[in-house]
Amino acid sequence: MAEPIEVEIVEVCMVAPPPTVNPSPKSLPLTFFDIRWLRFPPYEHLFFYEIPTPNINKSSNFFFKSILPRLKHSLSLTLLHFLPITGNLTWPPTSPNPGVEYSESDAVSLTVAKSTADFYRLSGTNDVFCKAADHRSLIPKLSASHERVAVLAIQVTDFPDHGFSIGITMHHAVLDGKSFHLFMKSWAHICRSLGSGDHSGDVHHDQLPPELTPVYDRTHIKDPADVGTFLSNRWQNMDGPDNRSLLPWKGSYTVQPDSVRGTFQLPRAKIEKLKQLVNDQKHCPIRASTFLVTCAYTWICLVKAEEISDNEIPFTFAMDLRSRLEPPIPATYFGNCVGENVIVVEREALLGKEGLFVAVNAISEAIKGLNEGPLDGAENWVASSINAVKTFPRQYSVASSPRFEVYDTDFGWGKPREVDVVSIDGTGAICLSENRNGEGGIEIGLVLLKHHMEACASLFAEGLESLIRSNSG
Repeated sequence: MAEPIEVEIVEVCMVAPPPTVNPSPKSLPLTFFDIRWLRFPPYEHLFFYEIPTPNINKSSNFFFKSILPRLKHSLSLTLLHFLPITGNLTWPPTSPNPGVEYSESDAVSLTVAKSTADFYRLSGTNDVFCKAADHRSLIPKLSASHERVAVLAIQVTDFPDHGFSIGITMHHAVLDGKSFHLFMKSWAHICRSLGSGDHSGDVHHDQLPPELTPVYDRTHIKDPADVGTFLSNRWQNMDGPDNRSLLPWKGSYTVQPDSVRGTFQLPRAKIEKLKQLVNDQKHCPIRASTFLVTCAYTWICLVKAEEISDNEIPFTFAMDLRSRLEPPIPATYFGNCVGENVIVVEREALLGKEGLFVAVNAISEAIKGLNEGPLDGAENWVASSINAVKTFPRQYSVASSPRFEVYDTDFGWGKPREVDVVSIDGTGAICLSENRNGEGGIEIGLVLLKHHMEACASLFAEGLESLIRSNSG
């Protein structure tokens, strides 16, 4: 098993929101959207930031004198708006469903570390593959037991005179990707507003604009059939009976040894050619979108690169349902609100002459189903997710979304140099984000065995031309 890079832990502290006179305990119930993720492993994200050279030259210890204090203070102010993430996920014996318990006196664990590893290799982009295990040391662990699990943990790692990283581990049962990035952008917004001065006593920079203000009202999620309790019972009866453990289900993900991490660019021009290939099909009723062709093309490249021999190949993706529910719920609703669909395509069809169209059509039909009946089969979500893991040796799925605009998360020292979803080293998911240079393309993050990654790189470079030749023949 590949070993992660070494880091020196400088400090482990708890960051709390500014104190109130009488902190009172509170709770946030989980909806059925949340409960489906109850025992899946946490979601892990990593942001790399390069320190602008003029700032480095000001001080030999610019990170610890300027960056870290601002990050800590702005985090404290941000937590005023995100109190539930300071708490813990619990499942009291008297409650049919789990929930989050917190108070104004709770805090988030912040680990501060230093590393002499190669910052530019770890935050590399095209054609730079680093060991997947290298990112592990930059990600914090959630405090967890059978009875209580922390919602969120943060690690900030200094790479002296080069940059720093922010690693976040979050419990998926409490917030989805959209809510997570709402928190990150809120933290970044408040951090930028502090400027470079001493704001240790300043409380005038804690305000958020409406588009960054979280909404916690659970009445927005209607559950007349009590699907939440049904899903809770599903979890209780797994390895049960009455199993209320909150520790992650061990059978959900497998981390491949000696795997590598890589990022591929799908430029706008190539995306448009893929769209044209689909739209030119005479029997094609679909107008291809960027999401459709990106997922389809990547799916095909991966199946070829990994030389999958299974007769049936699964593909899973999630969609934000905030605007698709009736009535729609606020865009800044905090929690989970995604629908997920598992589609299965025969390998022969996927890798055949019309494989791109087959993949696009299958994903498109699944999206149509989510649009028409976003909550259909919600009571089976837990069972179907577990069965899919057990049924298919290799699952293809999508993590993150270009709509999260991760490269806009600027804390005041510039946009991220690289953003990675670290947890895909266990899920094998396809990480999608917008092009960091603002050129309209898509970035695709992958974790694969090295020889599979090399094969995938070749297919990404040559696959489109092969598809054009195939469809023109």
